[in-house]
Amino acid sequence: MCRNITELRGLEPAATSEEVEAAARQYVRKVSGITRPSGGNVEAFEIAVAEVTATTERLLAGLQPRRQPPKSVPPLRRPEVRARLGLG
Repeated sequence: MCRNITELRGLEPAATSEEVEAAARQYVRKVSGITRPSGGNVEAFEIAVAEVTATTERLLAGLQPRRQPPKSVPPLRRPEVRARLGLG
């Protein structure tokens, strides 16, 4: 699991819903200490991911544009990660 949450503000093109959800999932994994929820934890985990995703989308929509792009490329824009996940 990555130690840093990916910056999504200022991406060109703008962050996709898929990228926002991936960042939310990364955050929930980190704070919960659960990489793959099972049993009774699945529902609480997925609700948290959905809530963090929605909050992140509202945050990004409300912020002023960035003057410079983020220092790193989000994982879902990296060819090696997309290939590993079967996304292209």
